[in-house]
This record gives sequence, C-alpha cells and structure tokens, in this order.
Amino acid sequence: MPDPNKLYPRAEHTETIYLKNVITQPNTTVGDYTIYNDSRADPRDFEKNNVFYHIPFIGDRLVIGKYCSIACGAKFLMNVGNHTLKSLSTYPFAVFPDEWDASLPWNSSWDMHGDIVIGNDVWIGFEAVVLSGVTIGDGAIIGTRALVTKDVPPYTIVGGMPAKPIRKRFDDTTIAALEKLQWWDWPAEKVAANVKAIQSGDLAALA
Repeated sequence: MPDPNKLYPRAEHTETIYLKNVITQPNTTVGDYTIYNDSRADPRDFEKNNVFYHIPFIGDRLVIGKYCSIACGAKFLMNVGNHTLKSLSTYPFAVFPDEWDASLPWNSSWDMHGDIVIGNDVWIGFEAVVLSGVTIGDGAIIGTRALVTKDVPPYTIVGGMPAKPIRKRFDDTTIAALEKLQWWDWPAEKVAANVKAIQSGDLAALA
C-alpha cells in the first residue's frame, strides 16, 4: 500500500518527494501524498527555496492539502514580504531598531494579508507564485508562471499575471459532487481500490 511517511514515492527518482516529510516550520502543514518535484535543486530544500518571508513568530500559516502536485520552482510569498502601504514610506524602519527608532512597533513595517491555504488535489504549475492571503480551492489548477493574487474557486483553472480564471474543469453538478465526495479524505486503501475510477473520471463508480 502507499506509504505517505516515506520520502520518495519512487526510490530511484529523487527529484520528487512527499512534501510533508521535509517540513520543519511549525506554521506550515502539508497533507498526505502531496508531491513536490524539483529538477534544478534538491526538493528537500523546499522551505528554503520555495517559501519566502515565513517567520515563525509572525504566526501566519502555509497550509497545503492532500494529493496536491507542486511543480518545480513554485513559490509562496508570506506576509513579511508585504511592505506596509499605510505609511508615508515603504521602507521597513522598524525591522532595524538599532539603526532607527527602537520604539517603533515591530510589526509596523508590513501589512498582514492572511494565511496561504491550498486545498486538496490542487496542481500548481512550473514557477507559479502564490501571494499571502490567498485561498486556492480543491481541485484547482494554477498555470505555469501564474501570479496568484486572489482566491481561486474549486476546480477552476487560472493563469496569467495576475492570474485570472480560464475555465472550470467540470460542470457545476460534477464539481458539487466531487466536493461532497471528498475522496482525498478516504483511507489510502479505499483510494487504491478506486484509483482506476478516479483516473478515468468515472464519478458514478465512486459515488
């Protein structure tokens, strides 16, 4: 049976990992069987190479669901990267208390937009960028080098800079059925027993 706790889904193919098994940051969670592929760097360095401005004491979260596919170079930009727009200057004076005014509130240099939340069965394409505060729904597809600045509805394909909806993957009835089914929450044994129906799009067999 599939084992979500091993590092490489295919032992001989070290460019692809089960991502949750390399996560060390307390404010990052990744679901079972989500994969990350990197053909240019060690995929085990995902947190260093792909998640930016994520400082634990800030409290913002990166949440990635189950059975997601994340392509090489996808980036997630957290809140500390958002220089404040509430000030007369975007310069982060409060970050350097030894240089400027140590009485400035430590969080006055940036604006908090919220967590990044990625649903289940989401495919994030090559070098896509997801900004803080964005929620991506189950089954969505993020196109190559898309810049995701707004929420993405479930089972919607988006692309571009900034990313915009291209089309829905299925009709509304099918999307509603998949959201109700939530096959990604099944035990791995049940998924394995139904993987042919999932792969072939046989929703009736799953229901």
